[in-house]
This record gives sequence, C-alpha cells and structure tokens, in this order.
Amino acid sequence: MFEFYVDAGYSTEPEEWTTLVHVCRRWRYIVFASPRRLNLQLLVKAKTPVRKMPDIWPALPIVISPEIGKADSLVEIADNVVAALEHPDRVCHVALNSISFRSSELERVLATMQNPFPVLRCLRLCWLSELPWELPSSWSPDETAAVIPDSFLGGSAPLLRILMLSNVVFPALPKLLLSPNNLVMLHLWDIPNAGYISPEAMATCLSSLTRLESFYLEFFSPRSRPSRANRRPPQMTHTVLPALTKFRFRGVSEYLEDLVVQIDAPQLQAVNIQFFNQLIVNISQLHNFINHVERFKIPYQAEVSFFHSSAELNLLFGHRHIKLQISCTKLDWQLSALAQFCSLSLLPISTLEHLRIDNLRLWVKDDVEHGQWLELLYPFTAVKNLYLAETVGLHVATALQELAGESVMQVLPALQIVLIAELQQSGPMWEAMESFAAARQRFGHPIVVHRWE
Repeated sequence: MFEFYVDAGYSTEPEEWTTLVHVCRRWRYIVFASPRRLNLQLLVKAKTPVRKMPDIWPALPIVISPEIGKADSLVEIADNVVAALEHPDRVCHVALNSISFRSSELERVLATMQNPFPVLRCLRLCWLSELPWELPSSWSPDETAAVIPDSFLGGSAPLLRILMLSNVVFPALPKLLLSPNNLVMLHLWDIPNAGYISPEAMATCLSSLTRLESFYLEFFSPRSRPSRANRRPPQMTHTVLPALTKFRFRGVSEYLEDLVVQIDAPQLQAVNIQFFNQLIVNISQLHNFINHVERFKIPYQAEVSFFHSSAELNLLFGHRHIKLQISCTKLDWQLSALAQFCSLSLLPISTLEHLRIDNLRLWVKDDVEHGQWLELLYPFTAVKNLYLAETVGLHVATALQELAGESVMQVLPALQIVLIAELQQSGPMWEAMESFAAARQRFGHPIVVHRWE
C-alpha cells in the first residue's frame, strides 16, 4: 500500500506518507518499523512547525525545501530553516533556491551551517539577499552575493552528492570539493567577480571528483578571466573525469581554454558553451577536449538559431549535442561569431548533411551584408538538406542569388533540397531561390525547393 500510494506517484508531495500513519495503529507500526526501507523523510516548508516536530515524529532525516508565498514572512521562514539546521546529524537535503532572504536572515542561516552535516547529500544555495523589486536596474551579483565563511559545513561534506551554488562568494570552495568523493552534480551559477576561481584551482578540485556526472560553471561577468601575466603553458597531465556526461560553461574563451586543456571526459553526451561577446574566439583546446569523445565524431544535423540577445550553433549527434552560443544583440555580430565557430575547422561540420537555420528575432530588423550569410554557409560542404525558417529565408535566398559564375558551386556544393517555412510560389523569396536553382542547374547540380510544413 505504501509503494502504491507514495512510490507509484499517486501522492503529489514527498510528505504524503504521513497520511498513511494516521490510518490505524497497525499501519503506523509497519511504516515506522522500516524508515530506511521506505525512505521516510520530514519535509520542512515555509510554515512547518519545526520546533514541535520532535514531539510529533521520530528522529527521521530532514529535508529543508521552503517555497515562499505572497503571504509568507521571510522572518518566519528563516526561523523554520534555522530550527531545522539545528539538527545537523539529520539534515540530508537543503534547497534554498527560491528564497530572497535579506542580509539579516541570510546571516542567521549561514551562522547555523558552520558545523559538520554528516548525512547531507544535496545542497542548493541560490542567494538573492534582497527582494527582486527592491534591486536597482544596474544590479550585479557582487552587490548582493552571500559570503560563505571557510568554516561552512565544518569544512567537509563526506556524503554530498549534489552541490548547486548561485551568487555566492566562497573562498574555501576548492577545499570543500576535495573532501567529498561521492559528488555527482556540481553546478556553480552566476559566479560574481569576488568569487572568481582560477582554471588551475578548478581543475585541481575536479581531479578528486571521479564520480561527477554533471558540471556547470557559469560566471556572471566577462571580467572573470585569467590574468595574462599569470597564465601558464598547457599542462602535460590531464585529469580524467570518467563519469562526466554533461558540461556547461559561461564565460570568456581564455578561461575555457585554460580549463579544458587540463581535463578529459571521454563519456560526454552534452556540451553547452556560452561566450560573452568577443570579437575573436579561440577554441583550439576545446577542439582537443571534444575530439577525445568518440561519440562526437560524426554529427547528424546542425542547427543555427538567432535570438534577441544571443545566437547559437547546435550540433546534434543522435541524443547527444554540442552547443556553442555567443551573447550579443546585433545580428551582424552574431553572424560573425557563428562564422568563426564554423570556419575554425575545429568541429566536425564538413561531414553533416542536414542544416537548419532558425530566426526568432521577429521584432528586430537588422541590415547585414549578404556576404556574412555566405561566410556562415561556406564550411557546410556536405549539406544536402537545408531547412530555413520563414524570417531567415529571404536573407539566405537573396545571398545565394547573388552568387555568380562558378562561385555558385562554392557555397553548399552538395545541396539537393531546400525547405523554407511558409514559402509562397511568388514574391522575392521564391524568385531568389528560383534564380539560384537555375544557376545550379546550369552546372549540372539541380536543387529542389519545397515549402517546409
């Protein structure tokens, strides 16, 4: 009955098992006789009467996961969290990622977490020390970041499996990461400038995390970059992460290059890289990092997408992918960055047969030279099928139409089929594609243009 009601998903909350112990004395006895087998846990939410819990429930593991509502008091929530943290030998899960604590409440919570938490398995701390609507428009994490002292968690967390930190300054983090060897998920988001961790220190931390499966490292500002004066030559030895399948990075290319040159991850399945706006992006070491993964040899499809403040190149390898993204708003800058990604010959682009170009910038009108679109397309020498969104179709079609003579075969030489969303058999887009198709026909390489449903 317990498995049917709780484990099979018929309950909507993790504390629903408490209903069963009130059915009758026999059920209560059966449930409490096997707390580990049934994975019994006490959930601490915003209004849980934590101080009364010892009088009501046995000494079960504690999960702290409050979610603030409109009528909830931050002081009351902090009281409950602090009361629960006063049982460090029972706290197994702490998720404080949806609470905008003020400085006073934040200091109280951190002060209670200076002791060892021997059974802690999951820790999520995403701080915003002021309410969002109280922050100025020029807000940056350095102004609101939580400063975590060196004595946090007593300096070790032996059973920790999941660690997620956002907007924190934690100088002792490298030391803490060297203590748990069971960590499977490490996500560091919106790292402020004051919380900068060097690539060398980060690689040293990763060397002990042989079970790590998911690693996110995201800086808030492009100012978080290695010092040119202190940059070292590439390391001859590598840290191998045999279980890593997901890697995500946001920052500058110099930092990424200095990090990945020191690590290998042969089982990678998903790579997401987001660069801040840079005129020149050097990713030669990223190529070596990816090249060690056998599954990333032959991609199935490439997707190029444009958004309001970023653009991305996504290479698909079945269920695996490599995504490179640039953060900038101007379309010509986006095209320039994507062309760099494609033309460096560092990614297996020359073998893929499917290319899809999306444009979601319906509210933005940018005038760019047609040559920039051609520069983006040049590396895709094996593409047979080209898929174009309606809003990008006219730009690409007009650029292809302007090709003259033998140059018509220098761009997408293997192209056979073009599919354009919402294509009408009249108008500038249709005329441009018809002109390009006729030019290709003259060189004995016909293409077919269809409407993409």
